[in-house]
Amino acid sequence: MNSKVWLSSPHMGGAERTYVQEAFDTNWVAPLGPNVTGFENDLQDYLGQGYVAAVSSGTAALHLALILLGIKAGDEVICQSMTFSASANPIVYQGATPVFVDSESETWNMDPAALEEAIQQRKASGKKPAAIIVVHLYGMPAKMDEIMAIARQHDIPVIEDAAEALGSSYKGQNCGTFGAFSILSFNGNKIITTSGGGALVARSEADKSQAVFLATQARDAAPHYQHSHIGYNYRMSNIVAGIGRGQMEVLPLRVSQRRAVFERYRTALKAIPGISLLAEPEGYISNRWLSTILVDPSRTGGVTRETLRLALEQDNIESRPLWKPMHLQPVFAHAPYYGSPVSEKLFDNGLCLPSGSNMTEPDIERVIAIVLKQLP
Repeated sequence: MNSKVWLSSPHMGGAERTYVQEAFDTNWVAPLGPNVTGFENDLQDYLGQGYVAAVSSGTAALHLALILLGIKAGDEVICQSMTFSASANPIVYQGATPVFVDSESETWNMDPAALEEAIQQRKASGKKPAAIIVVHLYGMPAKMDEIMAIARQHDIPVIEDAAEALGSSYKGQNCGTFGAFSILSFNGNKIITTSGGGALVARSEADKSQAVFLATQARDAAPHYQHSHIGYNYRMSNIVAGIGRGQMEVLPLRVSQRRAVFERYRTALKAIPGISLLAEPEGYISNRWLSTILVDPSRTGGVTRETLRLALEQDNIESRPLWKPMHLQPVFAHAPYYGSPVSEKLFDNGLCLPSGSNMTEPDIERVIAIVLKQLP
C-alpha cells in the first residue's frame, strides 16, 4: 500500500524541543510558568492587539467568552451553521439556545443578509439574541465589515471564532482581533499546534484576568482553597505552551507553505469543468488552512465529491467532506435556522484535500493525479 497522505498533520519547526526541555529542566510542568506567559506574549505580538489567555482548547476559550458576556440559561445566541460543532456546543453548556444562520457563497461564512433576518425575527418574537458567533471557515475571513455593522446596529456582541484562521487577515486586520472576544485553536490539525490547546483573545486586560481566574478553578485570593464562583480547569500547561512557542517561530512559514499547496491545486484544477476552488475576495488573505474544492456533477459527467473522496481513500490519501451544517445535525434538529440552502449545497458538493505544510511535492502530485484520473 502507498504511504499515507494525511489531511493536515502536525509539523514541528525544531525549537519546540528546546522550550519543552527547559520546562522539564526547571520543573515548570504545571498550568502556569514562563512558557505560558511567553506563548501569550508571542500571540499578542503577532496579532498586534488584544490580550491573550492560553487555555486547554478552542472550545474552552469559546465557553469562557460566553461566560464573560453573561450568556445564561434561556438566552439565544446566533451561530454560523456551517462550522464544526465546537462553535455551537458551548452555547448549550450555558443553557442557551443556538440560532443558526446560513452561509453566503463568496466566502462560505455567515451570510449578513440571513443574520439581519434572524435578528429581526428573533427580536419580533421577544428574544433579542445575546451574542453572535461568526467563524472564518478553512482560514477564509468572513465578511466582517457587514457583520460588525449589523451587530453594532442591534447592540449585540460578536465572538469571532478564528480557530481555523490564525495567519489570515481581512482588509489589513488580523483575524482574531475583531469583536468583543476572539478564540484560537491549536489542535493537532491546525496551522500551528500545541497537540491540544487554544486561546481567548480579549479586548481588555481586565477581561483576560477574569478569563484566567475562571480557567484556574476560580480560586479566591486566600491562603486556603476558597471559591466564590464556579470555575473550570481550562488553563494551558507550561509544557504544552512550550510547543506553542516553538510553533510561533515558524507560523509565517507555515502560512506560506499552506498557500503554496493551494496554488498547486489551483493551477492543476482551475481549467477542469465542474471543479472550483474558493477564491480570495479583494482585501482578504486566507492562511489556506485547508484547500477545498467544489464538485458539480452536472459538469463532471456525474463524478461527485464522494467519487473523489473514495478514490483518494483507496490510494491511502485522507480527504474529508466540508463541515456538515449544524442545522442538519441530529442534536440541533429543533434549533431555529435562517437562510437558504447555501451551506447544504456546499456540504453536498465540497471536499477538503490534503493541505499539510509538510506535504512533499510527490504527495501533492499524487493527490492531483488521483483527482484528474476520475474526471472525464
